[in-house]
Amino acid sequence: MFAAERRQLILEMVRANGAVSLRELARVVQTSEVTVRRDVRALEAEGLLDRRHGGAVLPGGFTRESGFPQKSHLATAEKTAIADLAAGLVEEGEAVVVGAGTTTQELARRLARVPGLTVVTNSLLVAQALAHANRVEVVMTGGTLRGSNYALVGSGAEQSLQGLRVSRAFLSGSGLTAERGLSTSNMLSASVDRALVQAAAEVVVLADHSKLGTDTMFQTVPTDVITRLVTNEPLTRDERSATELQALADQGVQIAIAGVGQPAPAPGQGQGTGPGVGPGRTDGGPTVGRPARRDTPLPGPRRTHPPTAPGGPGLRGPVSLSDQQLGGRVADLAPRRR
Repeated sequence: MFAAERRQLILEMVRANGAVSLRELARVVQTSEVTVRRDVRALEAEGLLDRRHGGAVLPGGFTRESGFPQKSHLATAEKTAIADLAAGLVEEGEAVVVGAGTTTQELARRLARVPGLTVVTNSLLVAQALAHANRVEVVMTGGTLRGSNYALVGSGAEQSLQGLRVSRAFLSGSGLTAERGLSTSNMLSASVDRALVQAAAEVVVLADHSKLGTDTMFQTVPTDVITRLVTNEPLTRDERSATELQALADQGVQIAIAGVGQPAPAPGQGQGTGPGVGPGRTDGGPTVGRPARRDTPLPGPRRTHPPTAPGGPGLRGPVSLSDQQLGGRVADLAPRRR
């Protein structure tokens, strides 16, 4: 197949699906991922598509939302690492809300091991991941099924969240910028995500580095409402992601960076007050190559959150977490002095 034919086929696949992984592109055009990456780079230079880590998407963040089958093949290692790190934030007996998305689905698989947990969700995939967890109670919203991401949306979903109060919300989205916060391409999904946020004392955003600096049509969570961002290490040459991370830190978002390929922390023990054990250690000592830290706050100014209901089941206020307790590392970012 000539390069022009190969690139035309790549372009047709992206237009048909919204987003396609490099692996899938290479399989269809019957060439190597190196060659496909070169083709994608050339098509991006012509403005015909946008590159993302591990794949290609339609150009511009305000056009079309890719469906679950496409999203599930993008940045899989990063999503796994992010989910591993985020699971360390959840304690036994806590009550949380988990929004729809491929990254939150990965988180749900890990939360299945946290005893006494109550999870409220509008995602069928999140509920399915927790369906066989013996000691986890799953509460689903009402609403209308949106087939592209297997989520319940609409007024039924939003009304079922009224009067709910939990310790924290875990959300993903299509893009994250310091200027607008978390956003998505679908109006109905954005509206339900906003309702999920209203139910939580603090908001944790799960977003791999490819979403940093990407702005989509509908804002879901303004930056000043985001408590923490759990992400992965940006690529060395990815200046946009690094710049966006610093801008988010400047606005008070606490940032934790997951190391891809690191051992997963034990879910249900993320808020202990002991020294913790870093990845690769079993003796309670410091993580190799990094000085020991104890109760080190995540960077960014501490925010004041609405008080949790006194004596409410599973409700706990924000606490300081060490990088060792989280099982990843705390970003070396602090707000710039103004």
